[in-house]
Amino acid sequence: MLANRMATAAADHLSAEGIVPEIHVVELRLLATEIAEATVNPSRSAALQAALDQVEQADGIVTVSPTFKASYSGLFKAFWDLVDNDALRGVPVLLGATGGTPRHSLMIDTALRPLFSYLRSKVLSSSVFAASDDWGEVTGGQESARTTPLQTRIEAAGADLASVVGRLPARPRRATGEAKPVEVIPFDQLLRGN
Repeated sequence: MLANRMATAAADHLSAEGIVPEIHVVELRLLATEIAEATVNPSRSAALQAALDQVEQADGIVTVSPTFKASYSGLFKAFWDLVDNDALRGVPVLLGATGGTPRHSLMIDTALRPLFSYLRSKVLSSSVFAASDDWGEVTGGQESARTTPLQTRIEAAGADLASVVGRLPARPRRATGEAKPVEVIPFDQLLRGN
């Protein structure tokens, strides 16, 4: 829900600038088995390859993880481990996370930010953390006042992403659906140093 709201906020700001955004949502839970298989086997399912292609060719990324033990989830990390190391170079990334209490909010700076810095993406300084209390209650079709601060943060972060994406030149695209060739070197050859 947080990722969808963040993407919608960015898309609304881009639309206001006359840029027609195309949003692709990748739900990792639907790809969990394929992600696990791909971490130990170089082959990838068509669905997983399509998700990786969407991410690797994006002009901007909104990424959100629930907080587990002061970090991102294992499934989240396993997916990003499959992304080509150079695919996100210079791509603006807006970070988000959810957690049970506001005490987990530092996870964005201690776990997410280093991961996307390693991938050499353009990690935005703004981010959104949503604790359980941030979601508030829905009564009579109206959201309670508790959700207003969260939506305000989402709108501000979406505006930041839209501002950066709107100024960037279009990225060159590669053919989708084609898995990059993976060279498998036999283990005994690796041990010999050949």
